[in-house]
Amino acid sequence: MADFPKFVEFREEGPREGFQIEKTIYPIEQRAELIDLLSETGLKRIMVGSFVSPKYVPQMADTAELFTRIKRKPGVDYSTMWLNDKGFLNALAAKNAHINPMLLYYTSDAFCRRNNNCTMAEMAARQKDWVALYKQHGYGVETAGITTAFGCNFEGDIPLSRVLDVVRGLMQLCEESGIPVPTLSIADTMGWANPEAVKRMIGGLRELVPEARIAMHFHDTRGLGIANLYAALEMGVDLFDSAIGGLGGCPFGGFGNTRAAGNISTEDSVFMCHEMGIETGLDLNKLIVAAAKAEEIIGSPLMSRVLHSGGLDRFRN
Repeated sequence: MADFPKFVEFREEGPREGFQIEKTIYPIEQRAELIDLLSETGLKRIMVGSFVSPKYVPQMADTAELFTRIKRKPGVDYSTMWLNDKGFLNALAAKNAHINPMLLYYTSDAFCRRNNNCTMAEMAARQKDWVALYKQHGYGVETAGITTAFGCNFEGDIPLSRVLDVVRGLMQLCEESGIPVPTLSIADTMGWANPEAVKRMIGGLRELVPEARIAMHFHDTRGLGIANLYAALEMGVDLFDSAIGGLGGCPFGGFGNTRAAGNISTEDSVFMCHEMGIETGLDLNKLIVAAAKAEEIIGSPLMSRVLHSGGLDRFRN
């Protein structure tokens, strides 16, 4: 019997992952307006941007300034991300970003070389330095992200055993560093997951490290995003990344069509949860307003269903 959670938390990725893949660099005023709309929806964490190389991801070059443009709402965590020590230090220097320290692991050498210019083993070894750097600045570790956990466009299927080996390495690092195992954020970076694989993944992780909270980061690349969300809900997962309007994708994922790699839509995901009686603390109508703004900014139709159809409340009243 399914063990659905009673409450689910969604962390909004749209302002970062949604715009980093676009060839156009959209005006900072428009992106700030979108974040302000998202702030009114009940979301508790919004990923504003990232501190990464402006050479390779010029869309994020103004992230520090963007943090100064948004209207901050009490109780909302305006977060960011980085891929190396320099990015973390830049985030600290910005002074306006919430710092949520994370570790980053890869399951694909090919993708790691494209995204971080190193092998997955080299990246894993760097995490010890990241922990020390975080401690130096008074932080612990909140999350450990594991990318391409189901498959990679460059290497094919990723076996569950490889993901579990990565987690074992993380557990060893945590033991050596005297820190608890952080939340495990499992990313289907290129849209290879299916519902049964999702269940096997969550089951394997819970058997290996039962004390860890599990978060899922799904992409709707091949249309299985909402099905994978449902499978994770069946397993009791209560924390997900999502993107308003279904924006998003990794610019180094090897897709010719930038529209191919969207994240699961925040409003579609919330709609499903509400219809199933699962609380989210989010206002669906306000999410739809924000999604409409995202579509207006992008200038072409987004893949969200609920954005275009609306919810069911107006038909029930």
